[in-house]
Amino acid sequence: MAHPTCQTKPVVFTPFNIICGIILLIGGVITILRFTKGIGAVTNLDDNNPWGIWIGFDLLCGVALAAGGYVTCATCYIFGLKKFRCAVRPAILTAFLGYALVVLALHYDVGRPWRLPYPIFFSQGTSSILFEVALCVFLYLTVLFLEFSPAAFEWLNWKRARYVIGKISLVLVIFGIILSTLHQSSLGALFLIVPSKLHPLWHSGYLAVYFFISSIFAGMSIVIFEHLVVDRFLHDKIDEEHDIESRNVALGFGKTASFLMAGYLMIQVIGIAIDNDWKYLGTRWGLWYLIEMIGFVGLPAVVYAIGVRERNLKLVQWTSFWTILGIILNRLNISLVAFNWQLPLGQKYFPSWMEVMTTVFIITIGVVFFKVIATRMPILHAHPDYPDDH
Repeated sequence: MAHPTCQTKPVVFTPFNIICGIILLIGGVITILRFTKGIGAVTNLDDNNPWGIWIGFDLLCGVALAAGGYVTCATCYIFGLKKFRCAVRPAILTAFLGYALVVLALHYDVGRPWRLPYPIFFSQGTSSILFEVALCVFLYLTVLFLEFSPAAFEWLNWKRARYVIGKISLVLVIFGIILSTLHQSSLGALFLIVPSKLHPLWHSGYLAVYFFISSIFAGMSIVIFEHLVVDRFLHDKIDEEHDIESRNVALGFGKTASFLMAGYLMIQVIGIAIDNDWKYLGTRWGLWYLIEMIGFVGLPAVVYAIGVRERNLKLVQWTSFWTILGIILNRLNISLVAFNWQLPLGQKYFPSWMEVMTTVFIITIGVVFFKVIATRMPILHAHPDYPDDH
């Protein structure tokens, strides 16, 4: 048996590393093609469909699923539920990486990355919803970086910097919640200007409210599911306290998500009633809408409630994955599937394999960075010098 002080040589060619390496290589080649040959060389976008999967999935889904950061911080620091403290750092890290990758994905769609500061510092369109979204994402990404920095400072043993950032942590949390509330809802408000393009069942004057409420239970679900994945693949990095408290986090968020999803269904019905869109429910589009609402909101809400009542952790965790799929379906329905719904099928947008591969490439970057950071910094365990800050 090896001596405890002996260091084992790290295994490089693991299945995870090989698969990620292949994806990163292919994504790198597509990136070069995108920025040397233009957007038309790698996408199926056109004048009828200027926004594709890079907006529908990478931006809309990415921002919604990164909501775990502000939801968990609000739960722990604003509502004072300290039992959720163990979920704060993993949620902040996921949110920080999520928003950073959203910005990266926007470069692929918009191009000209050197002009990234223009909407913030040179734009005159301050009445535009897009300007508000850009400004909030820019500011919130900065806030997330500062909220994540204590873990990095502890890892680097920068005690003075760690002390200073700790003093303003509550201010950062409040600022982050305000910014998240603004841009989560504004992403839905973007589609208010296209009533003739978006199907009436998905277009509503309450889109901003729908996006905000769904982002809350999306954030809770991603926090629950994240622990399932981390417990499976990074269990040796989790300390005992985090492992025990994570069960309470899952059950608490599962219970709250169940109520929120029930409320979300109710306001969807109110929206249909106000717009008098009942007639569309008997069409094929109506069937698809009911599949989304009942199959991916109503049923998961019921299963969440059953899992919490029976204290069945696995059921709650897998329901979180079900809910995440529902959020993705909703955002893709609004941005792609039910968008330009009156166009003939032959003129409808469908992403090219390079668009899909670019999305997989961006997700893989996030997974790799999460693993690298979580295995080195005090994210899933308490730092011995700061046991009360985790």
